[in-house]
Amino acid sequence: MSLTADDVERFEAARPRLEAIAYRLLGSATEAEDAVQETFLRWQAADVERIEVPEAWLTKVLTNLCLNQLASARARRETYPGQWLPEPLLAGDSMLGPAETAEQRESVSYAVLTLLERLSPGERAVYVLREAFDYPHRDIAAILDITEAASQQILHRAKKHVADGRARAEIDEAAARRVVEEFLAAATGGRMEPLLRLLTEDVVAIGDGGGKVPARAKAFEGAVAVAKFLWGLFRPGKAKRALVGGTPEVHTWTANGGPAVVAVVDGRVVGVMCLEVTAEGIAAFRNQGNPDKLERATAQWGATDHGEPLFHAF
Repeated sequence: MSLTADDVERFEAARPRLEAIAYRLLGSATEAEDAVQETFLRWQAADVERIEVPEAWLTKVLTNLCLNQLASARARRETYPGQWLPEPLLAGDSMLGPAETAEQRESVSYAVLTLLERLSPGERAVYVLREAFDYPHRDIAAILDITEAASQQILHRAKKHVADGRARAEIDEAAARRVVEEFLAAATGGRMEPLLRLLTEDVVAIGDGGGKVPARAKAFEGAVAVAKFLWGLFRPGKAKRALVGGTPEVHTWTANGGPAVVAVVDGRVVGVMCLEVTAEGIAAFRNQGNPDKLERATAQWGATDHGEPLFHAF
């Protein structure tokens, strides 16, 4: 059926919320856009006049499309080259969605998006709809075709899984930024000790190269191993410059609401390193270097006044 201008406008008004839901469910901005576009096609084919609550209908269609996508994504990620990490979103990206509450901010953090990979598709859907968008369990039950009691139980289980992976409390934004700047100074200095002092004993470093750029298949674990890796990462070298096409400009920035280091070559984002900064020190480095997952970040970077870089790497 053909849509009226009002029908199209109604969908476009819902698009930002739908994209934000899909991104949290899938961990990929590209796949989120595809899911929202497929939802629009379903909307276009529906008898819109018979849909009593369009927002609920659109959310149900989108969520079920994402659940199907998650099932196939799990199979693909089993053969993914090396570590899989979500697609990072830089500050100002509309797909980040609402950030008024602590739950909303946490639900889109890079650390939590990574932890959500541990959940079943159903657990992830309940967690996202409840924690990030404050859907009542009654509505979640209708979207997922489960009971309210089941929705509550699933949320409890999902929150426990996420909490188990985030045993430390993070620090405020200003303090985290100072730690990141100290980290960069230490990582580019000539001594290992200042860098080690900034890391927790069980710190991890994970990289996603997608088979397109070098990245270790297994995470680095422990302060000494991670410090050596980071020290080597920022050490100048012709091969590194050749790999990324030049000398990267290094900026401290925000990605997924948390502290990050962004490396840029000629306006192209070539790496986003998201740091998990806690009161005990830096607990994790998650570095996205897969160029396929940095296209949106590059577009956002080009639309942002980012100032002068802290330094030039390599």
